[in-house]
Parts: sequence; structure tokens; C-alpha cells
Amino acid sequence: MSRHPASDYPAVRLKAGREKPVRQRHPWIFSGAIAAIPAKAADGAIVDVCDAHGAFLARGYLNRRSQIQVRLLTWDADEPIDAAFWRRRLQAALDLRAALPEVRGCTALRLVNAENDFLPGLTVDRLGDYLVLQAGTLAIDQRKQELATLLLELTGCQGVVERSDMAVRKLEGLSAQSGVLAGAPPPERVEVVEDGLVFAVDLLHGQKTGFYSDQRANRRRVAAYCAGKRVLNAFSYTGAFALHALRSGATHVTNLDSSLDALMLAEANLRCNGFDPDRQAENIVGDVFQVLRDWDAAGVADFDVIILDPPKFAQNQSAVERALRGYKEINRLALRLLRPGGVLATFSCSGLVSADLFQKVVFGAAVDANRATQVLETLRQSADHPVALTFPEGEYLKGLIVRIAA
Repeated sequence: MSRHPASDYPAVRLKAGREKPVRQRHPWIFSGAIAAIPAKAADGAIVDVCDAHGAFLARGYLNRRSQIQVRLLTWDADEPIDAAFWRRRLQAALDLRAALPEVRGCTALRLVNAENDFLPGLTVDRLGDYLVLQAGTLAIDQRKQELATLLLELTGCQGVVERSDMAVRKLEGLSAQSGVLAGAPPPERVEVVEDGLVFAVDLLHGQKTGFYSDQRANRRRVAAYCAGKRVLNAFSYTGAFALHALRSGATHVTNLDSSLDALMLAEANLRCNGFDPDRQAENIVGDVFQVLRDWDAAGVADFDVIILDPPKFAQNQSAVERALRGYKEINRLALRLLRPGGVLATFSCSGLVSADLFQKVVFGAAVDANRATQVLETLRQSADHPVALTFPEGEYLKGLIVRIAA
């Protein structure tokens, strides 16, 4: 067994028997697996990781304040983490997107998907001629200016906006940050194109990075069921599912969301694409759970297709049970509001809820709703949100298209 090679990086030593996940290239090392961290290693700095006998395993960055104390970048002892490294990794992520058939003609896509592009903590979306960067870890936060400048050079975009306002930053000892990182500031609205449809996006104030490109493929799949149908788009945000449904021939779409600002943008998107929001659509502001309960109590069963695309219900493990109750209730209500033969497209973006568990929850909802149901399709995140095989946690989005038996 070779010992740790000569290196300028401080060496973090693992406890005996805790090296298997590292050898299998899982990118996270939790605090409980670590035997010793050199005092000279600063949080955010690059460190080598060695087994209990001192043999080199991998190289990554450190943060003692996080439960995930080391996030791994390379398993090659001869690969330094320098400017050339970041350039190579970013270029590899860009090259992947350039080769994806799914994103052709689309100007809203994910360019860097964190651990799944072997760049832990870094998320980058392209929206038109602007980039939106999220720094989810201390080490990426320390390097975000350098990365933003490099991204502008590699993509030719006009500016990089930071939207590092995710809850996960608190676990890294970081506060929320947003604003322009590099290049020109964006206009109030940036137009993006998806499958020939035009969407206005608010980069600085919209949810997450402003547009959910992870649902691109699913919007196409769900729209195929909407021709000649009345559609409810719940948790609608700015109405992307609704636009796809209308273009596919839906007779009417109801957008339901708690955000008035999002629904105003949804109405603008309808008009921009040649649809009449007064005749072909309805926008309702309200709590989705309460509105659906009210409709159920009133005996409403007026929809042929219902789309449920809620926000993440489970932010951490302690919230999973409550999240499951929420998913069950919202799906139970939706199933009761569908006409016989109706279709429910239902999603969960909670990474802590597996696809198998989510299907069991929807099954329980169908039993409680007294509806005989059939699964027509299973859905996942779009191809520009790849999942590294060594990082199954990256497959966070799952969905089902379910039909109520007539």
C-alpha cells in the first residue's frame, strides 16, 4: 500500500474502516468518519484525504462547521486544484450541455449541477444571455468571484447574478447573498425560450434561479395529455406547465399559486405567447391546500388534468414525516377533484423522499380518495440535471402520471 505522496495540501486522516465510500467516489465525507484534521488547514482550503494508514484516497475542500466536513473534487493524487482544474471542470460541464439533444433551441438550462458535474457546491443556470450562480458551500463562496469571471469567459454571457439564498448555506455557516457577481446587471425581466415558447424571468427576485429547467422534459410529457382538456396547474409559479398545455390544445387552464407576483408574470407569459388569459386561463392566488379543500368540500370535480409541482416539503430528515403527510393530502385532494378518466401529474422535488416512497404516498392518497388509479408514466429531472452514479442523492426530482379509472 502506497503512503500519502508528497503534497502541499494538509492531510485529513479517516478512521479505520471508513474509507469505502471514498474509494467508491462518493463526494461527501461526514464528520463522524474523520479521525484527524491538521490545525493548519483553514476552512475552505484544499486538503488531501488519507486512510487510517496514511494512504492517499482523494482531494477536496474542508469546512469544519459543516456536518459534511470534506467535499471531494478529485481522486487523482497528481491533479492539483488550481485555476486550470476549475477551467477543465467547467468546460466539461459546458461540453455536456452542448451535446444534449433535449436542450437544443432552449435558452434556459442548467450548466453546472454541483456534485453531479463533479463540482460540489456549485450550481449555475443559463437564462438567456445571463448566468445565475448559487454557491452552496464555503469553499465555493470563497471562489465565486473567480468562478464567475471564468464562466463569463467560457460562455460569452453578459453577466453573472448570484442567488445564494438557499437554506443549505446555514449549514455551512454562511448567510444568504444575492446580487451581480460579474459583468453587466440583468434587466428587470430576461426572456428565455423553451420549445418555441417565450418566458419572462426575474433573475434577481424569482424563486431559486428564476426558472425551473429541471421540469423541461416533464412539461412536454404532461402537455401530451392536455389536448381538449380542462387543466389545473397547482403551485404554478409563472405558468410554464400551463403554456405547454395550452399550446397542446388544452381548452382552459387554471393557474393556482400563493404568489401574486408569480401569477402576474404567468399572465404576461400567456399574452406574450399569443394566448388570451381572460378566455383561455384563470389565475387564482391562494394556499393550494386550502383552495383544494374548499373545492372538495363544495363537491367540485371539474378538471381533466391536474398538475401538482409543489416546492420542497422536506428540507431535512426531521421534516420528512411531515412532508409525507403533506404529499399525501395534496394528492388525495387532487384525485378527488378529477373527473373519471382524468390524469394527475404529480411531483416531489424533496431529495429525502425517494421515488419508491413517493409512489407509496400517492398510492395511499388514492386509497383515501377512493379512486382506482393506474400509473401511466414515471418522470425524473431533465437531462441538463444529470445524476452522477456515485451520488444517488443527486436524483431529487421524481414524478408520476396517474390516471383515474373511468
